[in-house]
Amino acid sequence: MSNFIYLASQSPRRQELLKQIGVRYEMLLPVAGEDVESIETPLPQEKASDYVKRVTLAKASLALARWKQSGLPWAPILCADTTVSLPNSPDGEILGKPIDENDARRILEMLSGKTHEVLTAVALTSKPEDTPNCVVQISEVQFTPLSTEQIDAYIASKEPFGKAGAYGIQGSAGAFISKINGSYSGIMGLPLYETAQLLDHARITRI
Repeated sequence: MSNFIYLASQSPRRQELLKQIGVRYEMLLPVAGEDVESIETPLPQEKASDYVKRVTLAKASLALARWKQSGLPWAPILCADTTVSLPNSPDGEILGKPIDENDARRILEMLSGKTHEVLTAVALTSKPEDTPNCVVQISEVQFTPLSTEQIDAYIASKEPFGKAGAYGIQGSAGAFISKINGSYSGIMGLPLYETAQLLDHARITRI
């Protein structure tokens, strides 16, 4: 039994969500030289569910290697990754983080008035010798039709950047969403039900 975990993610939203369910954690962040960018590049014709699971397991492998070099005491390692998928879209089904304002506009125009999927994979490495236990949670999100003015104002807020699908549900883009079928916390980046199941199975103490 462990009374804390390592979180291998820089996302403040994931930190907030872990606190919400009473999980003690320490950060285990990427170090110089780790090639996370190439890991996050989709493979040709890769399905969104395969992509998010592959990326999360690759991050789990990097995090384990990081721990082995750290000299820190062992605790289970939690990794996660979120992507946005617009099935049958002309650009393929994976919509990542926008690279600039034009890319953010392109993504938001694609999502406008449509239902898309938000997929979050969570992986927990319980012991150094174990294969990570990984689950994928999928939610459906309905966007209202967006005007050019709404898109421009949202881009000007800088909120789209650093976020898969060019938006964050916890910010002002929450006003764009008319319907959700799935997990609000999963859309934020860490599905709490599935995460709690992984933690409980690994006998990790929650406050």
